[in-house]
Amino acid sequence: MPTAPLSQKEIEDRLSELPGWALEGDRITRTYRLASHFAAAAMTIHVAQIQDELNHHSDLTLGYNTVALAVHTHDAGGVVTEKDLTLAARVEAVATGHGAH
Repeated sequence: MPTAPLSQKEIEDRLSELPGWALEGDRITRTYRLASHFAAAAMTIHVAQIQDELNHHSDLTLGYNTVALAVHTHDAGGVVTEKDLTLAARVEAVATGHGAH
């Protein structure tokens, strides 16, 4: 059974609890800056592990010293759902440990 899409208000309210995350079109996004390429690569691996645990995967981009995520729920028609906000919160919870800002 597909996950239900969230309303614009629900998304905005939840994003207010996730600094740096924004709604862009039909996805929530965030770019983190890190001290080095190695730190960014390590965070990317950690995010990939979280995504596998949740069985919910974002577009995950590794830059020189950045990690960018863009996520929506494919099985809900490409809209933002609770799954996306759960993933964002889990990533936020580990980002500071990687020195991300």
